[in-house]
Amino acid sequence: MGFFNKLFNSDDSGERSAKSVNWIPLNDMTQLDEIVEASKTKTVAIFKHSTRCGISSMVIRQFEGSYDIPEDVADVYYLDLLQFRPISNEIASRFGVFHQSPQLLIFRNGEVVFHTSHGDISTQQLAERV
Repeated sequence: MGFFNKLFNSDDSGERSAKSVNWIPLNDMTQLDEIVEASKTKTVAIFKHSTRCGISSMVIRQFEGSYDIPEDVADVYYLDLLQFRPISNEIASRFGVFHQSPQLLIFRNGEVVFHTSHGDISTQQLAERV
């Protein structure tokens, strides 16, 4: 079972090792304005996640498992696509980024400076842009 535990990022006790992602729930459309403003002074990211998608679950586990960016350097928002799809639609419309899931969007100075999806998502991309 060791191989599968490593693959799915769990240990024998069934608990995942938690890293220091300080997720900010993105659950209100007005937060998009806050994200734009905050990105003028520090890097802001949105992680769009589908809780029913196996690929999305694998990607978020890998992201959490390798996350080591200090809290004061970047804000990371978590968007549950199943509960808040209208927010995802507004992100696509407002920032001109085609919706995908999972998806990572990085904001600086009020605009999206980088976005990627699926297996291409990594904490390194965020770290390179802080």
